[in-house]
Amino acid sequence: MAEETQRRLAAIVAADVVGYSRLMGADEIGTLAALRACRSELVDPMIGRHGGRIVKTTGDGLLLEFPSVVAAVECAIAVQQGLAARNQGVADDRAIRLRVGVHVGDIIIEGDDIFGNGVNIAARIEPLSEPGGISLSDDAYRQVRDRLEVAWEDGGEHEAKNIARPIRIWRWRDHRGQPAALGPSSGPAPAPTPVLAPAPNGAEPLELPSKPSVAVLPFDNMSGDPEQEYFADGMTEDLITDLSKVSGLFVVARNSSFVFKGKSVDIREAAQRLGVRYVVEGSVRKAGAHVRINVQLIDALSGGHLWAERYDGSVDNVFELQDDVGAKVVSALSVRLRGDETERLHRVHTHNLDAYELYVRAKATPFPPIPERINAAREMFEQVMEMAPDYAGGYAGVSWMLGFSAIFGHVDMAETAARAEALARKAVECDDSFGWSYVALAQALLLQGRHDEAMIAIDKAHALQPNDADTHAYRAFFLALSGHPELGVDPIDQALRLNPQFVNGPYLNLRCVIKAIGQDYEGAVASFEQNIARHGPVGPPVLCWAATAYWALGRREEAARVAARLAERFPAFRLEHWNFFELIRSPDDRRRMHDLMRAAGLPE
Repeated sequence: MAEETQRRLAAIVAADVVGYSRLMGADEIGTLAALRACRSELVDPMIGRHGGRIVKTTGDGLLLEFPSVVAAVECAIAVQQGLAARNQGVADDRAIRLRVGVHVGDIIIEGDDIFGNGVNIAARIEPLSEPGGISLSDDAYRQVRDRLEVAWEDGGEHEAKNIARPIRIWRWRDHRGQPAALGPSSGPAPAPTPVLAPAPNGAEPLELPSKPSVAVLPFDNMSGDPEQEYFADGMTEDLITDLSKVSGLFVVARNSSFVFKGKSVDIREAAQRLGVRYVVEGSVRKAGAHVRINVQLIDALSGGHLWAERYDGSVDNVFELQDDVGAKVVSALSVRLRGDETERLHRVHTHNLDAYELYVRAKATPFPPIPERINAAREMFEQVMEMAPDYAGGYAGVSWMLGFSAIFGHVDMAETAARAEALARKAVECDDSFGWSYVALAQALLLQGRHDEAMIAIDKAHALQPNDADTHAYRAFFLALSGHPELGVDPIDQALRLNPQFVNGPYLNLRCVIKAIGQDYEGAVASFEQNIARHGPVGPPVLCWAATAYWALGRREEAARVAARLAERFPAFRLEHWNFFELIRSPDDRRRMHDLMRAAGLPE
């Protein structure tokens, strides 16, 4: 009996290898091997992660179907950026590049195959994209323009074979190996944004993001009581956390904003150093059960005040006051809230102020991650659990610290990972809108070798808090451990941009690790040396990776110096006590890195 023909609306992606015939003519075996590697290591995993399916393949092309055009475009961009990373250092005449076309429309399904006008349009617009770029039909563009932080260039109308009307297209291109833009666009890509000033520490100047960029400076404690510092700091951190949930904003991380704590601040200088246009500053006065909050939003380019307000209320209502401040900042910057962002912006994760203040203190405690600091932070998070049993922060925090203990070899991996997972799931059960619950869950799953589940969890955390620098950093790290180090470069660079003043350099440490896992040893060494120059001494993990990178590059004397520094500063360190290798998904990568570390003279 013949299969019934069905119709449905779907997002269709057509992709083609640029210069396939030329590549095959020059090196047939090498080209096929490179294509297989791209498929297995990048393209196919990305399709699965975004809920798509491969309809058919040809030697040089793919036809894909997705239930969501947003997922289709996100997948296409991730693949193009991943290919760009893989092509670094590869000769142009050997690089694997794709042209991609995306359309959303009606399709006919027969068995596993699809047909119809929707498929034809995707195939016709694919050749209109640039190598490494994406062409989007106008139908698809209308569905993603307000839902993705991507800039599109108007490609005009084009006649297409067997298509009745001209097709208007929109183009995405990967400028300089980075996303085409960081802000919403309803038309052509915005002009280059102005540079405020040179960044600190001799780094490259910080360009203003194309979306509204804001830093929240530490609120002044006007209470005259040093014990109220944590109350003021908690107010600041909570506002940063709330604003970080808004995808239409670029929000600098707490660690960078708090560089200015206790200092007389010139607003323009602070904005220059943080690479933002807008600055929120304020003060808090707490007296008994009464609290007064003064807050203002300043445009650092003009020096003008966009909004200012004073709030008087009860300590019992302080979280509601904070919610109103966040909403007023978003409104003053004319940022459109999307999806459930309005609900999340007003979500109060706990009404227990003491528990929240302790949570804020605990999050800052475990760095550098030595046993004493990790244990101290865990004990503080356990107190949070006792003080507020319905608050996800305590459970997520204990789970997070258990994971740290397992990674750095202080406890048994399997037993600790299982307990960490149970606590993280309890955090999710308490509050599924609390982003750090999913960060902790992702870490616990990774400790058990469940890399695909870990990536789903960290992607959920990223969706809930798209401006959180630590979430970007964890996502980069987990991508590298899951076998996709090339995809980890963009998120770790975004973490560095969101947190430009972070003083102890963990992101540069992670960048060194990600580059080393991806066998970009030059990049690993560059990140290590940059970290040393900016932040000084580092811990055992990054010393191991740096020695490995130097050794792999044939720079044996430098490898020996780093190994000697490790032995001098951390005489008890041994590779056999370090659980890190178990986190790497690929057995070949584990073996390669372990052999290189042994060859570099690191203590076993």
